Amino acid sequence: MADARELLRDAEARLSAAGVGSPRVDAELLLAEVLGTSRVGLLTAGTVEPAGAATFAEAVRRRVAREPLQHIIGRAPFRHLELAVGPGVFIPRPETELLVDEVLARLEPGDVVVDLCAGSGAIGLAVLDERPGTRVVAVEREESALSWLRRNAAGSPLEIVPGDIRDENLLADLDGLVDIVVSNPPYVPAASPVEPEVDADPAIAVFAGADGADLLPPLVARAADLLAAGGLLAFEHDDSHAELASRILREDGRWEQIVGRRDLAGRPRFTAAVRAGIGPTDT
Repeated sequence: MADARELLRDAEARLSAAGVGSPRVDAELLLAEVLGTSRVGLLTAGTVEPAGAATFAEAVRRRVAREPLQHIIGRAPFRHLELAVGPGVFIPRPETELLVDEVLARLEPGDVVVDLCAGSGAIGLAVLDERPGTRVVAVEREESALSWLRRNAAGSPLEIVPGDIRDENLLADLDGLVDIVVSNPPYVPAASPVEPEVDADPAIAVFAGADGADLLPPLVARAADLLAAGGLLAFEHDDSHAELASRILREDGRWEQIVGRRDLAGRPRFTAAVRAGIGPTDT
């Protein structure tokens, strides 16, 4: 039998030495998973059976190798949800929860929301969870991500559409009928250094060309076609893209009320804009 506190101390030291940013929290989450309890439940955990200790040791070994915690556990928290994740799909990050706040602040009963580059379905499913009755359409092009999206959406009213935001005919039947378009597209510049855990995400879900902005023009253009006048576009981008995002929106000519938003660390990470009324660029 192993003492739970000793297991945690040893795991914390190993994770810290490996450069894991939150070694104590990760150790506690891994042991809680093995024991089928919560982090709070660990307060009353005394000893751990040999089989459990061995399972925990293997989980710690994987985390020391910088495999994402979410892959080891098999799920990722996002707002009030826990989403199934693993190889082949982007792990949702806490900062993207602010993008959901942007949507909810503008959402009205009966609105139609389109989530482009939906990945695991985090944004769309969070909107449905917090505003039941909303129609949400989630678009994703990668089959590996679609399998996770379908798994997470099972039993929900989320509408899933395989598709690419660069397709000018994507969701053409909804042109001019959508109230909100939201997106967390790939946006990291190709040469940017990233944490080892990010390497576990599909590269196609992380990087978007040399400057990371390859998908911004098609995103803006497709959203302008989909949205009704007065509709909202809100999208996440690299913190180096704030000026570029605003410029793309201005040059498109179909947007007003263009504003930048900052993430929890104060970095410019989101841009929102309102679809202007019908003008020369719509004809």
